[in-house]
Amino acid sequence: MDRFQGGLLRRSLRDELGPMLRLAGPVVAAELGWMAMGVVDTLFVGRIGAEAIGAVSLGNALYFAVAIFGMGLLLGLDTLVSQAYGAGRIDECHDWLAQGLYLVAIISPVAMLGLWGALPASDRLGLNPAVLAQAKLYLKAVTWGTPALLLYAALRRYLQGMGVVKPIMFALVSANVVNAAADWALIYGKLGMPAMGVAGSGWATTFSRCYMAGFLAVCVVRHDLRNQSGLFRTRFAPRFEALVRLLAIGAPAALQVTLEVGVFAAATMLAGKLDPVSLAAHHVVLEIASVTFMIPLGLASAGAVRVGQGLGRGEPAAAGRAGWIAVILGAAFMTASGLVMAAFPRALAALFTTDLEVIALAARLMLVAAAFQLFDGLQGVSTGTMRGAGDTRTPVVCIIGAYWCVGLPLGYALTFPAGYGVVGLWIGLAAGLAVSGVAILLAWNRKADALARGEFALAGTGVEH
Repeated sequence: MDRFQGGLLRRSLRDELGPMLRLAGPVVAAELGWMAMGVVDTLFVGRIGAEAIGAVSLGNALYFAVAIFGMGLLLGLDTLVSQAYGAGRIDECHDWLAQGLYLVAIISPVAMLGLWGALPASDRLGLNPAVLAQAKLYLKAVTWGTPALLLYAALRRYLQGMGVVKPIMFALVSANVVNAAADWALIYGKLGMPAMGVAGSGWATTFSRCYMAGFLAVCVVRHDLRNQSGLFRTRFAPRFEALVRLLAIGAPAALQVTLEVGVFAAATMLAGKLDPVSLAAHHVVLEIASVTFMIPLGLASAGAVRVGQGLGRGEPAAAGRAGWIAVILGAAFMTASGLVMAAFPRALAALFTTDLEVIALAARLMLVAAAFQLFDGLQGVSTGTMRGAGDTRTPVVCIIGAYWCVGLPLGYALTFPAGYGVVGLWIGLAAGLAVSGVAILLAWNRKADALARGEFALAGTGVEH
């Protein structure tokens, strides 16, 4: 029996590793490109000072606390497009894209109004006034890019679900060039532009998101013309029952990512109650931890697609094995990244700022971040594989329990009553990530066992197999 299991594992690795890496490679590069925008913004505004770094951190935290829910609603396209594509129903892929675009049209103005409406309320959060004033300027500018961001998200999920991932990578890589050039011109006042400081960084981000959406729209049209897949023969009309199916999967996923991003936004708000050095150090380490998380996040997307396509083909056992390959790859990378962060904390912090106080404090936080890397990878990839199987509800329960009932309360207690400052905040976050990583991995293990027994239902159909 052991010899049989070993042979099955080797065969799974041989059959699945190549397709997984071919899909995951460009997706991971795209996620890194996405994260690089924030890193580039931090590098440019970091030359202005610690308050500017903190302002971008706060602005992004406030922005994504709202915008991430809209992006999360579109995650249902991962499941629905990949399963339709695996079953060979290309016309359904087109229809799901149409429904996704209608969803973008509905949620974009709602998100923008919510963001602008949140600006007056931010005065009552008790944040550092100097930092908050600059954060508002950033938030006002970046909000204008919300429709483009959501359009990009819908087009990306459609292409990704069909395994077309290279255009996504090129969109993000080239958008970084657009963002860096705009940052340089608008923050410092180059090429005849006014020196806008932090607000210039927000406008640069908006311009780059418009570019990304336009780039992917062209790629979708070119892909259809090249393959004659019939995209423009699709009846581009909203269908209530289809939107309900999309939301049935997307809403729990949106809640999950909102709660996940929200806990880090809340942590940033708590750090904002401390001094500017603590907030800047928090932002620097959060940027680095976010960069490393882009690899498991890319693997999560690839895992979702491979699991969904396997189920669409009627091969649940293969879908389960594909999910495990993604989890193993994510765990291996995050273990390595944790070791690097523990070995070179000061050198990594010095990439973002020349402020010696910020570097010293960030180096201490980096050691805490190194400790939770493995758990962050496990929960990130397992959430993706669960999404591919159509289960977006279980991760929500795990996130609520781990982050909001364990991590954030513990972080608050260590930060303020216990007096550990921002280091205590990060210890709480690490505890929440550890609980989340173990819980979602166990949930995926149960799901994979069910798939191995041939027990599954295609998303939204209710038909058991």
